[in-house]
Amino acid sequence: QVQVVESGGGLAQAGGSLRLSCVASGRTFSSYTMGWFRQAPGKERDIVAAINWSGSSTYYADSVKGRFTISRDSANNAVYLQMNSLKPEDTAVYYCAASQRSLAYSGSRYYDYWGQGTQVTVSS
Repeated sequence: QVQVVESGGGLAQAGGSLRLSCVASGRTFSSYTMGWFRQAPGKERDIVAAINWSGSSTYYADSVKGRFTISRDSANNAVYLQMNSLKPEDTAVYYCAASQRSLAYSGSRYYDYWGQGTQVTVSS
């Protein structure tokens, strides 16, 4: 069992930055693929970024490439999402999730454990 807790959301202006943090419990954290998803009102939950168990490979949605960076610190069971050059369309609830599958499985249905979500609001 893995428990996931996000933090770091809030309000930012367009062009600004926020850093989301995710801490996961469980001895096998380092073996999980970790992902960040987001869900805006009335829309589906979509993947934003993901990182494999070793941190050697990452995946980014086209909409955030070049602006967001995912990283992990396995020593502290933590995953981070650095969000720069924020846009109003980045406004959503952001979720951290853990998957026992490889990075190739990017759909939300492949992720086993989820945090409660943290709100990110970007004003224009």
